[in-house]
Amino acid sequence: MKSSVTPDERTARHVNLALFALATGGFAIGTTEFVTMGLLPQIADGVRISIPTAGHVVSAYALGVVVGAPLIAALGARTGRKRLLLGLMAVFVAGNVLSSLAASYEFLLAARFLSGLPHGAFFGIGAVVGASMVPPGRRARAVSMTMVGLPVANIIGVPVTTLLGQRLGWQVPFLAVGVLGLLTLVAVWFWVPPQPVGSDVNVRSELSALARPQVWMALLVGMVGFGGMFATYSYITPTMTELSGFSESAVTIVLGVYGVGMTVGTVLGGRLADRSLMGSVYGGLVAVAVVLGTFGWLAQTRPGALAAVFAMGCSASILVPALQTRLMDVAHEGQSLAASLNHSTLNIANALGAWLGGVVLAAGYGYEWPSRLGAGLALAGLVLAGISGLMERRGSTQVLA
Repeated sequence: MKSSVTPDERTARHVNLALFALATGGFAIGTTEFVTMGLLPQIADGVRISIPTAGHVVSAYALGVVVGAPLIAALGARTGRKRLLLGLMAVFVAGNVLSSLAASYEFLLAARFLSGLPHGAFFGIGAVVGASMVPPGRRARAVSMTMVGLPVANIIGVPVTTLLGQRLGWQVPFLAVGVLGLLTLVAVWFWVPPQPVGSDVNVRSELSALARPQVWMALLVGMVGFGGMFATYSYITPTMTELSGFSESAVTIVLGVYGVGMTVGTVLGGRLADRSLMGSVYGGLVAVAVVLGTFGWLAQTRPGALAAVFAMGCSASILVPALQTRLMDVAHEGQSLAASLNHSTLNIANALGAWLGGVVLAAGYGYEWPSRLGAGLALAGLVLAGISGLMERRGSTQVLA
């Protein structure tokens, strides 16, 4: 008897399984990135350091992301993309297992740096792979599906592993993430189709993306625009306790609401970007500016704070698939490098936003003010996006000498 499943249905199923495999990797990466922040006291006790020094463990991971994304994407240009994804996940597993075995601060620092190295390249190359498996009109949606594991990690992965770390020891979450990484490796092996590279793709062709003004403009838009969101999110706990009156234990719920907003925004952002790529960039930045501009006022009450936190996660995440797809479009031969660099710049935005928010607070302003600074940064990102769009309309396709 013939199968009732059509070839188109089989193709769609295979694509969905491949996207699920990539999203699983994003879930593991998001879990390991954020669980460290919730376990700093336990980590500090475990390796006999102070809590401020334990914060360097978070910085080591972020540094790995910034360094690894462009380096791996460029040097791995001649490697088939599926093989490169498998290698990246193998390094990720090794870094997290070594983190769980660390008995000293120095060893843990090195293990977290190693864990961060595959982060940006996995998301960047995964986005290129996801977009290549679907028709042009569904590229941004596929990109959003490769990235949706990251916000879902904030809803499920981070709370669960934080609880495990508090009950069973700080090493257990890293070991659990290592197991998730192994599952991802198996899923990618079976479900992601081979991704051979063309004969014209090499280190030089990937690096050619850096000579394109529109690539730098897109990276700047992401760095400045997201810097505004991170200026607020970096201080979300004291903002919620001081302005909104939440207890410290209730902040976990607030972070879960933020994760739900991120998930909704990521999925919605892919669909909007397929309809109008630059329209999604403009609209996302306007939404971020409006949300952050009203955040300090809304956060004066608990219902308003929850609504504002959800809206902040949603509006910022709408931008991510659009910017990722935009970078792939304007990079031409250097898609993998450009898409990976997006995650390096987001980590720079994280550091920039946290620093600027700290400057505002150190100057004596209240917790409603970092979000107002953030609104200004989002508007600056909108101006940069407008300049980029104007350059494109005028046919500015030249490369830098």
